[in-house]
Amino acid sequence: MLFKLFVTVALCCTAVLGELTSYEGYKIYEITAQNAAQQELLQQLAENEAYDFFTLPRMLGLSARVMISPEDQLAFERTLQSSEVKYEVINENFGETVATERMQNNFFRNLRSSSSRSVSFTAYQRYASIEAYLDQLAEDYPSRVSLKTIGKSYEGRNLRTITITNGDGIVNKKVILLDAGIHAREWIAPAGALYVIQQLVENFAENSHLLQDYDWVILPVVNPDGYEYTHTNTRMWRKTRQPITLLCTGTDGNRNFDYHWGEVGASSLSCADTYKGKTAFSEPETKALRDLMLTLTGRAKFYLTLHSYGNYLIYPWGWTSDLPDTWADIDAIAQVGADAIKAATGTDYTVGSSTNVLYAAAGGSDDYAFAVAKIPISITMELPSAGNGFDPAPAKILELVSETWVGIKAMAEKLVETY
Repeated sequence: MLFKLFVTVALCCTAVLGELTSYEGYKIYEITAQNAAQQELLQQLAENEAYDFFTLPRMLGLSARVMISPEDQLAFERTLQSSEVKYEVINENFGETVATERMQNNFFRNLRSSSSRSVSFTAYQRYASIEAYLDQLAEDYPSRVSLKTIGKSYEGRNLRTITITNGDGIVNKKVILLDAGIHAREWIAPAGALYVIQQLVENFAENSHLLQDYDWVILPVVNPDGYEYTHTNTRMWRKTRQPITLLCTGTDGNRNFDYHWGEVGASSLSCADTYKGKTAFSEPETKALRDLMLTLTGRAKFYLTLHSYGNYLIYPWGWTSDLPDTWADIDAIAQVGADAIKAATGTDYTVGSSTNVLYAAAGGSDDYAFAVAKIPISITMELPSAGNGFDPAPAKILELVSETWVGIKAMAEKLVETY
């Protein structure tokens, strides 16, 4: 009966999919550079806006993944072959993956009981559902939960934070600041933030020690316009939704912060996925996050921003391969998170500075939080993909977010001991 219901929902959704970006025939390649010359070739290929590199680590031995449209596949493969770069096609038709994901999400959203007062991790939530969950928590736990609108997105959606306390009424406690969803297509990141919220609020008895000396301030979706657009139109959309030119829309929010803005790893081309913006803080979403950070200067001791994908815990700097003077303090916290995840699930996380582990990218929120907002521990957590890149199956959401919580909890516990 359940299978028949799934098929019915799938058939109903087929008509809708025609209105969406289909990605029919798009392939995803996995490439592992064997030497510096091959790594340099991949870096050059990544400058081609037609090639959507999901990951491009700088460290040899770590695989890159890239999505290529049907019309570009032959030239791309010939380039790799001419340089004897080995590759594997790990997804022959990304369009099928996207269609299946949408069908499964719709099915499990419809299946969930409307009487439930908690959040579900059987499907990726739409932004309205996320807001409704925050409202429900504020209603159910008024002594420990408060909501604040810190700004509005370009399309007018509320940018809302949830502040979680232990209800003792003490003001000006130290703060852990967490955000997610600055890149629209990284759906598992807001899901991870929601799981953290659930654990701190609904599972308070088990996690109260994390709220004894610290309040948590969480912005679960930094880029709600882009997030919604990935649900309704283009699944792989990354940027915000403010128009730039007649042909190009959106800015990469994680290249838009005013610390070494635009110096490296960010594009000046307005259609590029890594477009840095007309100016630093050109986007209302990044302005709102900036202002939130600055209001917490002195109180905030840990800034954690959730992204996907790739099993990384990375930290400043993103604009240079040099390390900040206090890098070892940040590294120690990140290593604790990686070790906890490894012990609990066997998943390996790579730890290191952004530029040295992945790639140079100036204008990121983590660099700004550390250098300007003076938050001493600033870490970007790239969540796992369960083998599906930006598309972990809905059935994998709970597994991934609970694993993520293991690492976040361990890092928070280490922070509490240290700061």
